[in-house]
Amino acid sequence: MHTQKDKLHTVLVTDCGSTTTKALLFERTTSGWRQTFRGEAPTTVEEPVADVTVGALNSFAEVQEVSGRQILQSAAAADVRPFVEAGTDPSQGIDLYLSTSSAGGGLQMMVAGVVGQMTTESASRAALGAGAIVMDAISADDGREEHERIERIRHLRPDIVLLTGGVDSGSRNHVVEMAEILVAASPRPRFGDTLKLPVIYAGNKEVADEVRHILGNAADVTVVDNVRPTLDQENLGPAREAIHELFLTHVMSHSPGYGKLLSWTPVPIMPTPAAVGDMVVSYAKSKDLLVLCADIGGATTDVFSVFKNSEGAPVFNRTVSANYGMSYSVANVLIEAGTQAIMRWLPYQIEDSAVRDQLRNKMIRPTSIPQTMEDLWLEQAVCREALRLSLLHHRSLAVGLSGAQQKRGIADIFSQQSNRYELVDMMKLDVVIGSGGVLSHAPQRLGAALMMIDGFGLTGLTQITVDSIFMLPHLGVFSTVYPEAAHEIFEKDCVVNIAHCLAPLWSGKIAAGAALCEVFVEGASQGFVSKGEVRLVALKPGAEVELRIEPRVAKVDVGAGPGGVLTRRISAGLHGLILDGRNRPIEMPQSGVECVATQRRIFEALGLIKE
Repeated sequence: MHTQKDKLHTVLVTDCGSTTTKALLFERTTSGWRQTFRGEAPTTVEEPVADVTVGALNSFAEVQEVSGRQILQSAAAADVRPFVEAGTDPSQGIDLYLSTSSAGGGLQMMVAGVVGQMTTESASRAALGAGAIVMDAISADDGREEHERIERIRHLRPDIVLLTGGVDSGSRNHVVEMAEILVAASPRPRFGDTLKLPVIYAGNKEVADEVRHILGNAADVTVVDNVRPTLDQENLGPAREAIHELFLTHVMSHSPGYGKLLSWTPVPIMPTPAAVGDMVVSYAKSKDLLVLCADIGGATTDVFSVFKNSEGAPVFNRTVSANYGMSYSVANVLIEAGTQAIMRWLPYQIEDSAVRDQLRNKMIRPTSIPQTMEDLWLEQAVCREALRLSLLHHRSLAVGLSGAQQKRGIADIFSQQSNRYELVDMMKLDVVIGSGGVLSHAPQRLGAALMMIDGFGLTGLTQITVDSIFMLPHLGVFSTVYPEAAHEIFEKDCVVNIAHCLAPLWSGKIAAGAALCEVFVEGASQGFVSKGEVRLVALKPGAEVELRIEPRVAKVDVGAGPGGVLTRRISAGLHGLILDGRNRPIEMPQSGVECVATQRRIFEALGLIKE
């Protein structure tokens, strides 16, 4: 196995998920790097197998069967080296094996700091960006008694704790108190009962030695640069790197079978969300785009974004909405959103009780799939609400810091957060990427596009894409070895350009059915976007065309400010241009009958219902 780019021709990559291990084959073909074959098998990290490599080998065997390429060694040699290494015969063997993992619950972390909306929030962003699930965030101002914090830490058993607090040369006492609480709790790591709990200290550098002394016998302490060296500055990189290192040495190496899996690859195994995040970031930076990506699963929804801060620099953020999903967590979406919010997206009438019953059935039978169009539409309605709620959560954490702050006491710090501003600006968003079964495997690509339009409340002009077969984690880890090949596969086989959506915004009253703006493609008018109407303008897939959008009402904003004309060159997707004349937030008629009729008109206009 080697990582020399010029000698790589066949690369096998797995993503060991919580339920399924997915193996993809990337090959250098006459038309460039492509994703060629795919196999999957149940993940075997849990009992009774308790060896992740068994599921991985099963997925390799499926790739071998469908591709006809000899990948696995004979049974006698498999324990030593499971792969046939590529040699003189280009149709046999592989050059490199790579993997990502979220099996066994992924990387589970706890963060602690002094102020919830300052150091603790910065710690959360560092952990989330490294691919972790943040089980809890403890801070001096979280309203909990000391014994409650201790009990909580003992109960959770995180893989790693990230301890922060105080800007450099700032608070000392509160940081020491958080370290003492950690000692009192004396939590055991989830894996490797004989090990000390890994703790990363990324707080006030002047307290580092004291914290190391306090935690010395209770934890394995790693000290890195402060995540919040000043009030208006974040430095998340060192903490994220330390998390990745500890993930490999403390978590992965003691998980069932991972020692063997690690020995199969010369490249570190990455947490699945970190690999997805790396791919989203590299794509956004290479194309100079503002990107929003959502991976909606059965239990959780991950949201990734790259937006620019006040200085114009791209900023990456990731959040995990651990209670919003399509199967295990579907009841949480129902409780949080309510039946009426879900039912407003349905093009058919149904009783509240029937909605609740169907979604509870989905929760207790998570692997079931829709059997009728009505079942599918209900599942897609839940997806809209899960996306909406997850984006709200993401926006609350994706904030920038600006402005120099005067020196102030701890009481002032608790009460003042004036230097925070929201990074996510949907009107400036260039591309949205949908991933996860409900989006990637939607029977109609336009159905996936409409879920993202409604769920995210897209505004202005936005390109809508999906990850074709959930390939982003595989490409993320491949990009650490061969970024050019990963980007080539990303553009050719991974991202599917469905359509562009134009959704004007306005304030105040405009008459129903009034023309909001006129749309021109290569100088030819395609008609108007009318208030309340959703319709489709067909374009030749892949065609490079120039759009010109001219508001017909001065207060209408199409992405160039109220009354401003927007001109942009786009590469047309599979389904052209969706014109959406519903203002934001989208308001549906109060009457159930009218609401259903409105949705049916939208579905029919996009060809999602064919009479």
